[in-house]
Amino acid sequence: MNNTDRKTMDIYLKDYVIPQLRLLDFRGSFPHFRRITGTKVNLLTFQFDLHGGGFVIEIANCIVDKTTLLWEDRIPVKRLTAHDLYTRKRIQSNMKTNSSLTEDWFRYDKKHLLGFGNIYLKVCKDVLSKFDLMKEYWDNGYINEQHDYTK
Repeated sequence: MNNTDRKTMDIYLKDYVIPQLRLLDFRGSFPHFRRITGTKVNLLTFQFDLHGGGFVIEIANCIVDKTTLLWEDRIPVKRLTAHDLYTRKRIQSNMKTNSSLTEDWFRYDKKHLLGFGNIYLKVCKDVLSKFDLMKEYWDNGYINEQHDYTK
């Protein structure tokens, strides 16, 4: 997998997926996004395969101004990412499994398996097809709250 494929995937995500996040009032810069809704923060982070060719999306919720991490450092909401929280949901191409093997992630290196056409656009459409699942989690999923580790 060469670096050009990753750069191309980034461009497609920024052109097709990120505008849809913006319509949902998400702010931030690639790969980390957040939305404040009342007292809750919804988070989304793209996590890429170290070996290239794929990514997974991590989403999470937390209470504004009440997120304390295990190491007891406070992170300003503007810098908070899904990776900073313990409880989060993983969104991947294959949502029929509880495992999260990289082969279940959104893959743009399997061009021969997905037939003809633009693989990057197909991956973006797959991501967009998961938006209802993400919205459901942001609305009703687990909310990370403040933890007091001094007791």
